[in-house]
Amino acid sequence: MKQNILVELLTFWKNWHFRLLLDLTAKMKFCLRWKSMGVFVTARHQDTTMYAVSADSKGLDTVVGLLADVVLQPRLTDEEVEMTRMAVQFELEDLNMRPDPEPLLTEMIHEAAYRENTVGLHRFCPAENIAKMSREVLHSYLRNYYTPDRMVLAGVGVEHQLLVECARKYLLGVQPAWGSVEAVDVDRSVAQYTGGIAKVERDMSNVSLGPTPIPELTHIMVGLESCSFLEEDFIPFAVLNMMMGGGGSFSAGGPGKGMFSRLYLNVLNRHHWMYNATSYHHSYEDTGLLCIHASADPRQVREMVEIITKEFILMSGTVDAVELERAKTQLTSMLMMNLESRPVIFEDVGRQVLATRSRKLPHELCTLIRNVKPEDVKRVASKMLRGKPAVAALGDLTNLPTYEHIQTALSSKDGRLPRTYRLFR
Repeated sequence: MKQNILVELLTFWKNWHFRLLLDLTAKMKFCLRWKSMGVFVTARHQDTTMYAVSADSKGLDTVVGLLADVVLQPRLTDEEVEMTRMAVQFELEDLNMRPDPEPLLTEMIHEAAYRENTVGLHRFCPAENIAKMSREVLHSYLRNYYTPDRMVLAGVGVEHQLLVECARKYLLGVQPAWGSVEAVDVDRSVAQYTGGIAKVERDMSNVSLGPTPIPELTHIMVGLESCSFLEEDFIPFAVLNMMMGGGGSFSAGGPGKGMFSRLYLNVLNRHHWMYNATSYHHSYEDTGLLCIHASADPRQVREMVEIITKEFILMSGTVDAVELERAKTQLTSMLMMNLESRPVIFEDVGRQVLATRSRKLPHELCTLIRNVKPEDVKRVASKMLRGKPAVAALGDLTNLPTYEHIQTALSSKDGRLPRTYRLFR
């Protein structure tokens, strides 16, 4: 993962055989509808890296050739590596100054949940490792992980047979830039959920996007292990996540915002001092994590954490038929709306085939969603609550309850934190 960020930033930049932009434009102008450079995307997730091009289907041969060139023939010159080191350094500095803490909290909750293994390793390159990245290190990474059994070529809006022919032409029997030596140092370990806490004390009083100051907030994320996307319980967990919903005080309005989700009704509508309460579900091939992100004034952190632990406990309680149907309908509509976008279809096809060697069609997923019953949600929630929590905390943590107290609250019947008594305040 440490090398992954450099591989991403180096991708659609200068690593072409067509070194001059004019040569590249000449190659592309015959296959792009509006005589433009088209859309190039490199997406890096916790477990995958994807390269995508949006172009006219008539230019399929050229586009696949360019993608193959980028993936298999990166030049990785010393100048490019040095410039990318600077870009990575800037990204890390920007990450630490952003008013939106969600990317950093997501990194921290994975670190706490999977201590020093698999998806718990750093997604963002640690500052101390930037100088260690070199052309040799990147080639070693590519040699071990950019292998045929780990690659999927996906296309949307193209004929399958034409895509197969292009794959044979540009991907089969091609000698990559790092040579033909077999992979020798591949990490095949399975995710081990550990639970735990990751804390970063930080002054959040001067974070602002403009002249209007943003209130000083402390951000907490509490998570529990769910399941992988290969398990049958994945769909009930997705419905549970939709049922929890939530959002922020400054999030955009409009239809379908989820104002009837539990975190809106039970948390944001009742506690005006909470600025955020949002449920997230991260699922991978061998594990998953369901978590709630909450934000509030540092003086009310303890109360905020107790509210969140209570919501976790309520997940295993009675599931109202109306809220369940609403969550299933919203999940189905969100799925179908997203699949109206071709880039989303491409990602869906690529990631499903990469993980399972097959693809569930939308109508199959909709059937699975419709079949979720209240007892399914209650069952998966009860199973989840038997595990250790993962906690991420960012900001002023003076009033943060101890990890042991949070764990005790999540194993209780009502989600209340143990009472603390102080002689001096």
